[in-house]
Amino acid sequence: MSQTLETGVNAPGRARIAARTLRTDRWWLQPLLTVVSLVLFIAYSTARAFENAHYYAEPYISPFYSPCITTRCEGSTFPELFTGPSFISPALYILIMPLGFRLTCYYYRKAYYRSFWMSPPACAVSEPHKSYSGETRFPLVFQNLHRYFFYLGLVFNAVLTYDALHAFRADGGWHLGLGTLVLLTNATLLWLYSLSCHSCRHIVGGRLVHFSRHPVRYKAWTLVSRLNGNHMKLAWISLVFVAFTDFYVRLVATGALSDPRLF
Repeated sequence: MSQTLETGVNAPGRARIAARTLRTDRWWLQPLLTVVSLVLFIAYSTARAFENAHYYAEPYISPFYSPCITTRCEGSTFPELFTGPSFISPALYILIMPLGFRLTCYYYRKAYYRSFWMSPPACAVSEPHKSYSGETRFPLVFQNLHRYFFYLGLVFNAVLTYDALHAFRADGGWHLGLGTLVLLTNATLLWLYSLSCHSCRHIVGGRLVHFSRHPVRYKAWTLVSRLNGNHMKLAWISLVFVAFTDFYVRLVATGALSDPRLF
């Protein structure tokens, strides 16, 4: 006769501690900072997406609005594929791709699971949930789409790289301004963030049995593994800088800042 055993926090052998935590340090500080940082980014990016203005200043385009694929877009850095209603911001058509990649990212899962869902808020701190099903049920089962968002993210990185290279052209000639360097740095950081992704590391060499038979892939896996060790840092730096890039383009587009030109 089989016996059904409880799993998760009620599994046999789990420590039973009445106190919420025995820690005396400020374990709550890191989850709090994560909440504040992510909320600020979400608030800013949402406001900019619905503003539907000041996202293009020749030859710069905000990464929040690229690729701008409707005929309602400002500028012409990317082919206009269809006519979009004027009341729908062009940013909303593409938001799901980079957002999906970030939301399903292994590091960001850890960050917002601990900070927003308190699951768990920190090591050796009890969580308020009475059961645990992992990522096997709705809505967390969608985290398994991360690899596919990774592929789509590479497409967006290529588009933003094109935007950065396009920014070297202005007024019919070559041009180098501070905005050019900002867009180029933003594209570089996003590439580093994507290539440091755990899925990228697995795709490059995760299923190889004998590295000696695949020296090129082994070398690539070694490089990606080094980047993977800095995945958390790259996640935050790229997140902050993509918001800064949008903010810079907005300043130039509104005339609040004159883009310094080196030549």
